[in-house]
Amino acid sequence: MAAPATFSDAAHFLAMTRSMALLLAALLAAPPAAQAASAAADVRAAFGNTLLTIDPDGRTRKIWLQPDGTWTGLSRRGRDLAGTWTAQGGQVCLKQSKPRLPGGMCGRMPTEPGASVEAKDPTGKTVRLKLVRGRVTE
Repeated sequence: MAAPATFSDAAHFLAMTRSMALLLAALLAAPPAAQAASAAADVRAAFGNTLLTIDPDGRTRKIWLQPDGTWTGLSRRGRDLAGTWTAQGGQVCLKQSKPRLPGGMCGRMPTEPGASVEAKDPTGKTVRLKLVRGRVTE
């Protein structure tokens, strides 16, 4: 591209360059926004249903996500659990506050009842997340 010939040409060139930079930035920002929207849609599938975390030994935890960003649940031994969730970059992240655990678990969510996905628990162990229709307590 040739250099601008006059001050007016230079101003026009800089304005176009700035507009192109803003457009490029918006386009680059769109995929994470789309991923976050996808993660939020995946979370909505869990509302009113039970998310099971299934350990390699077959034992499960039951988790119930709420639209306000909180969750409650039952441990493998039937003890109360609670925490918060967020949708970030195409993933859903769960942090546990009752009882308090360091770290958290981030990953894709099952998108419909009956579906399951693999995830890593806060200790790094591979678990399966399965979405079950309704509030299962047994």
